[in-house]
Amino acid sequence: MELNAQLAARSYGAARPLTAPDPTTGLASGARTTLGQFAENFSTVLAQAETTAQDTMLGDADPHALVTALSEAQLAVETTVAVRDKVVEAYLEILRMPV
Repeated sequence: MELNAQLAARSYGAARPLTAPDPTTGLASGARTTLGQFAENFSTVLAQAETTAQDTMLGDADPHALVTALSEAQLAVETTVAVRDKVVEAYLEILRMPV
């Protein structure tokens, strides 16, 4: 099998669009975008729970809204902790792999 520079350059040029980000979205696709959306949603849920708690303490919101907001925040924190635990577990598993 003979490799030459022209064949290598052509193969690289053909594969390059597959690894480039999608220009139509303006954002990188894949796990990076998903992780960013997850973090943004988590932050929004916590901010809403905090705002509802402050409104309830001032008497502007009813206690049922506070309970709902706090349970949503608790679910978001538990989900984040579960994801973090899985990531740490996967990282430790990778560290145990022989090189």
